[in-house]
Amino acid sequence: MLGFRRLPALCVAALLLTACGGGGNSAPPANGPEKTEIRIGMLPLPEVAPIQIAIDKGYFTAEGLKVQTELISGGAAAMPDLVSGKLDILHSNYVSALLASASGTVKIKIVGAAYTAQPGNFLLMTKKGSPITEIADLKGHTVGVNTLNNISTLSVSALLKTAGLRPEDVKFVERPFPEMAGALDSGQVDVALLPEPFHQAAAKTLDAVTLTDIFSGTLADFPIAGYLVTDAFAQQSPKTVAAFQRALRKATELARSDSTQVTAALQKYTKIDQATASTIKLGGFTTTVDPARVQRVADLMLEFGYLKQKFDVSSILAGGASG
Repeated sequence: MLGFRRLPALCVAALLLTACGGGGNSAPPANGPEKTEIRIGMLPLPEVAPIQIAIDKGYFTAEGLKVQTELISGGAAAMPDLVSGKLDILHSNYVSALLASASGTVKIKIVGAAYTAQPGNFLLMTKKGSPITEIADLKGHTVGVNTLNNISTLSVSALLKTAGLRPEDVKFVERPFPEMAGALDSGQVDVALLPEPFHQAAAKTLDAVTLTDIFSGTLADFPIAGYLVTDAFAQQSPKTVAAFQRALRKATELARSDSTQVTAALQKYTKIDQATASTIKLGGFTTTVDPARVQRVADLMLEFGYLKQKFDVSSILAGGASG
């Protein structure tokens, strides 16, 4: 997610939210975190529902943490804020995280998992009546992604390969997810990559048509995103990181067992109505980072030239992230 644009103030489906940790009367542990107030940058997507759940249920408060959230347009776009300390924790797709780490831009640690793609989570969509009806038709056309050189462009590249095409055969155009349907409708892009809940809205309001499910076939169960801190933060505030991990894990377990909790959480940091929220196809909330799965991302990045040499993802996993 490269490109340092901020998420617009007025978005079709984003929310003007800055959520503070609350709810719950548990006293902070006596041996509490080094930093008690933390700011988390996250996209307005279903995969971060456990963060909102942990806020609402008081899980962060019980760990001695007061949490503020900030909506971002992409992991790479917000990486400078992580480096500067404006953000303490960043929700990011793994491609952006691995790119930053491998390039030496920033030393990061993955402290938690967010999402593994499931059928219906991420779709490529066209306008109704578009001549593009199969992947091979994408040659010479524009594909809308939220930011360049991230999980979106990598997954589309892998999809193009199945039709004998290369990434150079299309033009990737950046548009934040909340603006993507409008870009498709106005012809700024020929095809749009849309996650839940944005593809539902595009189908409902613009009669957008599904071209394909991105994360299927060879990309089935593909790990999408996790939570990052800088290596310096991990070293200076290990108790804060551990407290965040415990609260996140507890909230994720609840999200996995009770989808109504996710439905309620979504309405706090997006403008999704309850009817839409209740029909969203949820991905795989995961409580721990699976090194083998994240290695799949790094290996695919190597195949498509995002990385120049093989990258061992275990080198950037923080303690407690994988179990």
